[in-house]
Amino acid sequence: MEELIKKINTQKTVVLGDMILDSYQWGKVQRISPEAPVPVIEIQNEEYRLGGAANVALNLAALGAKVYAIGIVGCEANARMMRNLFKLHKLDSEGLVAEKERKTTIKTRIGAANQQIVRIDIEDKHWISESSENEILSRLAPRLKIADLLIIEDYNKGLLSEKVIKESLKLCRKYKVPVAVDPKQINFFSYQGVDIFKPNFTELQTNVGKQLSSDEDFFAAANAVLQKIKCKYLVVTRGAKGMYIFAPDRAMQHLPSFAREVYDVSGAGDTVISALGVAYSCGADIRTAAAFANHAAAVVCGKKGTATASSAEILRSYANHR
Repeated sequence: MEELIKKINTQKTVVLGDMILDSYQWGKVQRISPEAPVPVIEIQNEEYRLGGAANVALNLAALGAKVYAIGIVGCEANARMMRNLFKLHKLDSEGLVAEKERKTTIKTRIGAANQQIVRIDIEDKHWISESSENEILSRLAPRLKIADLLIIEDYNKGLLSEKVIKESLKLCRKYKVPVAVDPKQINFFSYQGVDIFKPNFTELQTNVGKQLSSDEDFFAAANAVLQKIKCKYLVVTRGAKGMYIFAPDRAMQHLPSFAREVYDVSGAGDTVISALGVAYSCGADIRTAAAFANHAAAVVCGKKGTATASSAEILRSYANHR
């Protein structure tokens, strides 16, 4: 495993996806509002973190990879906060394309006594403009010429239009860059021929359009998606049940979850696609890459809010499960 981690330090990775700003406001509840039967929270601390594709970039950097992130932000205070966080974490923010009149996606989680009470989302989900599509692709092309991996992080926030997806995959085929995708509902089946396609169980179930009430139903649906998308590997995450790996003409492989104590699952999917993709780009076989990602997920699930897993923390997780 130490050898894999050394290789990660040489990887040049590109992250294309929906940039999200995570806000956390924590306080205490001492009374009920006289205006409505709801708790009054006295906020004691506030914190901003990178989320979505920005969190994927941060996770890759935490593992030692070189990262270039590409996505859309607005032109308001939240966009400035996003850029400041990129600077704070020594991430290149040149790939953040500003679009006028667009809100930077922000998810605000408000809680007390270590429990989230409400989440407030402010965002625009309409498709980006044609000029923004062209700007995104113009920034992507030169980076893919020298990249070892492209991770596409799709949160359905309007960046990943059919044109952006199609042209991005065309560039990856041209430059022989492996692609790992973390999809959502819209354009789920547009990621044709990618190396790794990683939906969670709920996303898979939603896109096949039926309840998967048994393992037999789940396996049949996964194989149908595998054939339709024609990816090399379909990796389905199922929370506490672990990961399931499907590939053409191969038996399904299952890896159990390594999380001992789940404190918070926020951003765990970002960590999985980061670790899974970069391990695969280093030449690890899919099972080894998935196990590496599983241990990374176990680390972040034990932390509060969106978080990253360092190489040292992943190695400790391996040691704890021998």
